Amino acid sequence: MSPPEDMDFGADADPDAWRLEMESGALGDDEAHDTPVAPEQTTRWPAGHLAGRAPLEVLSSVFGYESFRLVQAAAIERVMAGGDALVLMPTGGGKSLCYQIPALCRPGMAIVVSPLIALMDDQVAALRQLGIAAAALHSELGYDEADAVGYALDRGRLDLLYISPERLLSPGMLPRLAKLDLALVAIDEAHCVSAWGHEFRPEYRALVSLGDMLPGVPRIALTATADPRTRTDILAALGLADAEVFATSFHRPNLFVSAQPKGSELGQLTAWLEARRGQAGILYCGSRAKTERIATALAGRGVPAVAFHAGLTPEQKRSALRRFRSGEEMVIVATIAFGMGIDRPDVRFVVHLDMPDSPEGYYQQIGRAGRDGEPADTLLLHGGEDISRARFWLEQSGAPEQQKRVSAQRLESMIALTETTACRTRALLACFGETLAVDCGHCDNCTRPVATFDGTEAARKVLSAIYRTGQRFGALHIVSVLRGEDSEMVRRHGHDRLALFGIGRDQAKGFWRSVIRQLIARDALRTGGEYATLSLHEPVARPILRGEAPVLLREDPVVATDKAARSSRPVAEPTLLDPGAQSLFDRLRAWRMEQAKAQSVPPYVIFNDATLREIAAERPADRARLAEIRGVGASKLERYGAEVLEIVTQSNVS
Repeated sequence: MSPPEDMDFGADADPDAWRLEMESGALGDDEAHDTPVAPEQTTRWPAGHLAGRAPLEVLSSVFGYESFRLVQAAAIERVMAGGDALVLMPTGGGKSLCYQIPALCRPGMAIVVSPLIALMDDQVAALRQLGIAAAALHSELGYDEADAVGYALDRGRLDLLYISPERLLSPGMLPRLAKLDLALVAIDEAHCVSAWGHEFRPEYRALVSLGDMLPGVPRIALTATADPRTRTDILAALGLADAEVFATSFHRPNLFVSAQPKGSELGQLTAWLEARRGQAGILYCGSRAKTERIATALAGRGVPAVAFHAGLTPEQKRSALRRFRSGEEMVIVATIAFGMGIDRPDVRFVVHLDMPDSPEGYYQQIGRAGRDGEPADTLLLHGGEDISRARFWLEQSGAPEQQKRVSAQRLESMIALTETTACRTRALLACFGETLAVDCGHCDNCTRPVATFDGTEAARKVLSAIYRTGQRFGALHIVSVLRGEDSEMVRRHGHDRLALFGIGRDQAKGFWRSVIRQLIARDALRTGGEYATLSLHEPVARPILRGEAPVLLREDPVVATDKAARSSRPVAEPTLLDPGAQSLFDRLRAWRMEQAKAQSVPPYVIFNDATLREIAAERPADRARLAEIRGVGASKLERYGAEVLEIVTQSNVS
């Protein structure tokens, strides 16, 4: 497709534009290292100390969990036995453990291929908190940091190395890694390898060479978003013909899924956010310019918001990420296709101000909410112009015809998702080949069922008005003609003398805008040009005009922005605690923030909110009881146990 120039189809990817020569072999030279600060020096145990341990033992002692979830155990068993695997699990389902545990239990170092710098850094920080020798190689490392990683790498002092596909495939890197004892290769965000995926990255295709370059090393590919076609393509593109596929339900019961037609976009947004002040969230926009405009507008209304897109300077991006990763309760406004790579678990809402072009992209983005398992809200604002723009870009695309057909199918599925009157979650899961037996109960159409009406006559009136006015006016003018409004534009073009002038005066403007939007969604109408002029798409419009095709339309609710309407909307709230436990939870969060600042790491890699909430509720009196809390492993118990227990004791006294 050929989007406008300000559309952002970049990602938080490692450009690998420098230091490749250094990494092609120079880091193996002893004379080049005087006193490097190696990554393993920041961890509790040496690399490889867990090799030979049972996976369940490592899950408990290191990660602080007593049992595996979903397909984790089966996938880990497959990789432990040396087999290849493809793991399909929703965001927050625990995909990382499927490679992290065999990486620790098998001899050697694991290579983790990831396209996102921020995600790599979060994963490494979290593993180091657990006492694991992990490191990342990417272009934002300083020279000394990269030097230290290379020093540890060549001496077998790492359990896991996170690396971008570009850097992994740079000259000399694979031969260098092939000399080491390797436990496995994990390919995260594996949908990037598929030309049918929503974030296709051509460099991922070259990863097919890993099978030949690293013979005998098990490979595990992982993704949270892949429909059946994409799954097949992943296996073929990575040469994983013998891989076993482990798939779970994509259903996220903690996500409230909702959509609204656009009215006053900024008004709708600020009203919706008003009930969610003090929560962290992500807003997605379709262009860089819009992210800047929305972030500025929200900041002017007292909402802590910052823009984040590929056009910012590296320092601006780092500053925005630091604020968001620090646990600050804020809103980050990002471009739709920009890979945030954020591991923050307490994102309470995700809003789309422009429609994604596929259900896969939409699901990937809303999946960044509620990773901690607590309730989270999602909202999609959509309009007819979004639909027409997306169709136009697709038509103008220079992609092969087969790919355009698949993209068109996905776009139409996304459009249908916005306009459906049935359970949205069932419609979304159907895009991934999954059937939900009953309605979800946690989407807007389930909690507030949508009424429908026979809109055949209304549709014919709209189509006739567009045809009789020459198919060269936008929606506002067409609505004026239908409602019989005495405007300068209407008089200038003589449209007040048309026979159909005023035939729709019995309905409000919002009603006719809704009919127009739904006719665009049905592809009976197209828009184009600078002024979004409406024209008939005759193959669909003609049968409607002739009365040969009935039209069933949804009754759009009036979008209210007053205080009463705001308070009546469902708002995701985390698990409630009694007043005493809530006070202790707040103290633990404050302590965690101090620790995070002192170590320059995100607070959630120390303890996530779910763990702190359980500590506050259970009030463990000793190390043995604290060790039983989910998420408290041996390393964290050793690092933080005394301080946490002291806070609990002080809370009991007060």
